[in-house]
Amino acid sequence: MLLDPSRGYDLIGDIHGCAHTLETLLERLGYRQQAGVWRHPRRMAIFLGDLVDRGPRIREALHLVHAMVEAGQALCIMGNHEFNALGWSTPAAPGSGRHYVREHTPRHARLINETLEQFVAYPQEWREFLAWFYELPLFIDAGHFRVVHACWDAGLIEPLRAQFPDARIDEHFLQASAVPGSFANTALDRLLRGTDMRLPHGLTLTSDEGFTRAHFRTKFWEEDPQTYGDIVFQPDALPEAAAQTPLSELQKTELLKYGADQPLLFVGHYWRRGKPAPIRPNLACLDYSAVMYGKLVAYRLDQESRLDAHKFVWVEVERQESPQ
Repeated sequence: MLLDPSRGYDLIGDIHGCAHTLETLLERLGYRQQAGVWRHPRRMAIFLGDLVDRGPRIREALHLVHAMVEAGQALCIMGNHEFNALGWSTPAAPGSGRHYVREHTPRHARLINETLEQFVAYPQEWREFLAWFYELPLFIDAGHFRVVHACWDAGLIEPLRAQFPDARIDEHFLQASAVPGSFANTALDRLLRGTDMRLPHGLTLTSDEGFTRAHFRTKFWEEDPQTYGDIVFQPDALPEAAAQTPLSELQKTELLKYGADQPLLFVGHYWRRGKPAPIRPNLACLDYSAVMYGKLVAYRLDQESRLDAHKFVWVEVERQESPQ
């Protein structure tokens, strides 16, 4: 995707329905509302996905971002929560043995419930937003920088480009993603959820939200990891026994690595905490747990080829970001 090189870009992390905080962040970045759309005279926003679920003003956040995109004031990529919403709402392919692409389990229902409740009185709007989600590309490759929700995997992105030159999937690809081991399943899981690894010794983790997992999210850039603790990339720490477990040589060779010589890469997804900063000179995560009263974070990108720690801008999410 060719973007205007003379324009600056403000990359914004996972919103999850924190619409009031998003307005505050846009104001801080110099955007102003004109004719119902947030605009900047010289810059464009790029949203990293996960507009929906969990938060108090999901409908307002969707309207705000959609209006900016339609007016040419922003771009937005797909997050795993937009993908989940499509899967929840789309019947599975005949003969698949499933009812929906994303089955209506209690766990899945819990994740999307807040979104569905906020659209109970606006069913037509929800259908229109679901159709819009198909217009959200899985990634943006602008040459000197790249944007993907969770993980850049060139081995999957190149065949995706061949099938979808604009990086926008269709319903058939969505349905194919319900088949474990299919290309669609592998590609969407990697780009939208990242890389993971099974915990050693049969251990499991229970997150703050009460979800129990046997896998943990992993870094996709570590050059010389030695233990499980060297590659963990999630808010929940590994049990000490797991963190100290050495990686096998096979595990090391199978780890994905985004090289230090690659273009700038921006991701969301990972629920970071603390002061926003580059992970390394060409990699930044902009998800700082906004909906958990963390920070809604932006990076002000111009023409730099290495990230500048002073160009992160954020707003602390306050308790007034709550339903009316």
